[in-house]
Formats: sequence, C-alpha cells, structure tokens
Amino acid sequence: MKKWSIRTKITLLFTVALTLMATLSCLIVFSVSHQVIQKTVRDNLIENVERNVDEIEYYETLDEIQPDPDFTNHVDLLFPYKSGFLEVDDDFLKQINGVFTSLYNQDQELIYGENPIAVASQSVEFKNSVIQTVNADHTKYYIFDRMLKTGCQDLWLRGVVSKDQGHAELSSITRLSLILMPVLILLSVLISYLFSGQILKPIRQITDTALHISTGNDLKQRIELNRGEDELHQLADQFNHMFQRLDQAFETEQQFTSDASHELRTPMSVILAQCELSLSDPETSVSSRTAFLTIQRQGKRMSRLINDMLDYTRLEMRPDRYPKQNVDLSALTTSLCDDMALIRQQGIQLTADIQPEINIYGNPQLLSRLVTNLISNAYRYGKENGHILVRLHSNDTGASERRSLSLSVEDDGIGISKEEQKHIFQRFYQVDPSRSGAGTGLGLSMVQQIAEFHNGTVTVKSAPDDGSIFTVLMFL
Repeated sequence: MKKWSIRTKITLLFTVALTLMATLSCLIVFSVSHQVIQKTVRDNLIENVERNVDEIEYYETLDEIQPDPDFTNHVDLLFPYKSGFLEVDDDFLKQINGVFTSLYNQDQELIYGENPIAVASQSVEFKNSVIQTVNADHTKYYIFDRMLKTGCQDLWLRGVVSKDQGHAELSSITRLSLILMPVLILLSVLISYLFSGQILKPIRQITDTALHISTGNDLKQRIELNRGEDELHQLADQFNHMFQRLDQAFETEQQFTSDASHELRTPMSVILAQCELSLSDPETSVSSRTAFLTIQRQGKRMSRLINDMLDYTRLEMRPDRYPKQNVDLSALTTSLCDDMALIRQQGIQLTADIQPEINIYGNPQLLSRLVTNLISNAYRYGKENGHILVRLHSNDTGASERRSLSLSVEDDGIGISKEEQKHIFQRFYQVDPSRSGAGTGLGLSMVQQIAEFHNGTVTVKSAPDDGSIFTVLMFL
C-alpha cells in the first residue's frame, strides 16, 4: 500500500467506506422491511377475520331467514346448529392472501372453513381479538380468534396465516439488494476516482511544477492555481514563496561566484607574472626556483578553475552572452580532434569517426568547450597506451523535419561505477581525485549545461575497468 498513489488510496478508502455504509443500510432496510412485512401479515390476518365476522348469522327458525329479492339462491350454506340454523354467506372467504379462516364451536370443533394446522392449533386456547403464535411443521403461524356477536355466543372465527407469508417480499428485497450492491460499489469506485482526481489536481500541478524546476533548473517558474483559500492553495503559496527565496539565494550565489571569479583573475595573473619574472632571473636560488615552480603550477591550476567557474556562472546567469549561429560541427570537431591527438598523453591514441557536413544552430565557443571537455576527461581517466574514439553522426528519427546528431566519446580507461555515475555531473565531483591532474571538477558539469543550452542531453555508459562512453544527443 505504500507504493500506491494518493488517488488510489482515496478511491479505495472511499469505496470501502461507501460499501460499509451501503451494507449497513441494506441490513437496516432488511430489518425494517421484515418488521413492516410481518406487521402487514398480522394486519391482513385481522382484516380478513373481521370481514368474515359479518358473513355468519344465527337464526332460531327458518322463518327468520329473509330471501334476497335480487338473487334466486341467496343462501350459500345453511345448516342446523343447536336449536336453530347457521347461515354462512357466499362472501365468506375461507382463504385469501395466505389467510385461512374457519368457524369453530365452543368445543373447538371445526364447523366450516379451512385450517392447515388444525391439529397443531387444538392446544391453542381461543382468545378474543388476540394474536397468538404456534409452531407447526417447522413453521411459525399467527392465529387470530374472534368471538361472534350473534345470538349464539359460543361460536369462534379463527384466522391462521404463516409468518413466511412475507418471505416473497423479503426475497424480492434481498435480490434487489444483491443486484444493486455491485452496481453501487462500481459506481462508488468511479465517483471516488473522478472526485479524487479533481481534489488532487492542484497537488499534481504542484508536483509537476516542482519536478520541472528540479529537472530544468528554472527557479523562475511558479505554481499557477485557480483562486481559492483551501489548504492546497495555501500549500501552493508556500511553495511559490519557497521557490522565490531559493531563486534569490541561487542568484546571490551565482553573482558571488561570478564576482569572486572575476576579481580573482587579476591577482592570479599578477602572481603568475611574478613567478615568470622570478624564474627568468638568473640570480634566483635553486630553492626559491623550486618554490616558484610550485606556485606557478598551482597558480595555473587555480587560474583554470577561476576561468571555468566564471564561464559556468555566465552560462547560468547570462545565456544571452552566448549567441547562436549556424555551426559546422563536423569541421569543428575534426579540428579539435586533430589538435588534441597531438597530446599523446600516456601514449593514448585518439581517432575520430566524423560524418561530414553536420550543421547545428548553436554557439561555437560552447560547442568547442563541450568537445574539449569530453576528450580531456577521456585522457584524464584513460589507461596507458589506451585508445579514445570520437564519433559524430546524424540520426534520422523518422519524424518530419526532426533530425538529431549524436556525439560520443569512448575510452577504454578505468571506467565509472554505477554509484559514481549518479554524481559525475555534479560540480567539483571527481571520480578519482588522484588522477584529476589539472582538472577542476567542472568539466562534465559544463558538458551537461552546454548540452541543455542546445536542447540536448548527455548520458554515460560505463563499468569499472571497462571504459566509458559519453553520448551527447541534440536535435538539429
């Protein structure tokens, strides 16, 4: 879960919460529905029994029975009872909506109607207008008794209905819940995913801006959000304030480096000139000459460092100082390779494989610096009697009007470990300081900076004791 995105976590939590709420709601609805359905079953039982009460009449003689003029046969059922007669009207319902209604005498003998649990209900005492329960055949039944309000007070109407009568409705509710639950879960996932996306949109903008600043070194960028006063907008404001302070601090650092480098050039030139003067004086002692040579050697190294720092900060602060023009990179690289091949440092041989007439829109001074730094780095960390190969080729990417060039410098030197490859483009970082010689630790940093200035990239492929390949890719 640690690797999951915030959006995924919010979606998951929202889905779980909504699912739990939906499940709880279904349980509540099921429970309430069960209670309502059971009440409906009981009310239906009472209603049916009460309706049938008026459908039974007791008469002392047949003469009391008045024929209905609208019907030829007005009596559905007529039978003797005690000293008179019972008339059961044709509207008497023995069974409706699962309710069975039957007529009993005082001895609990069935006179008329149907009772599916007649045997089981014999032990149930008649109670007027009271609902009772009885178990029969592993099923619970409701029983409702009603005393007849006729001249004969020893007659009872008994209604019987199964509690399972409402199971069909409950089953329908259950099936509906089982259908709606997955739909609700899927809908909650979709809603939570879209909702979290809108909530996290400012965070994505903050992340993208911060990433662009970190990769592009453009501290002038700011996070642009719509107006708002929530926590995310406050966070964006704090980030913008932080970027502003970092930008100011970076500019101050750049300005200090530039000013310091510029101010150090003059005294360093004086020191080197004084060393030259003292070394040319025949009266200078041997011990003093040795000291002056040491000062001169370190002074030249410091002078190169000052110049590199000044060029580095100028490129960062004032890229407009380096105007671009059409440059024949093939001719430029060939010339530099010819010059540097004469160095023959440690017996290292330099060869070139350069495709002719490759032109690029760039700054010739910076491009020269890029090629020189890569070759110098290969010399510095090469093996004795080794070999350096410089390649320059154009590559057709297949896209319209999008061609690129690839400049690579390959050596068979000491190589670079995976861990050190993460740091080699940092300022003043050196893989092996003991082999740096006259290096300043800014060479590869400037290579990367110059490549980015020309909308390019620089990569390295290397392994210890297996040499290195530095490749610069730039679009033409």
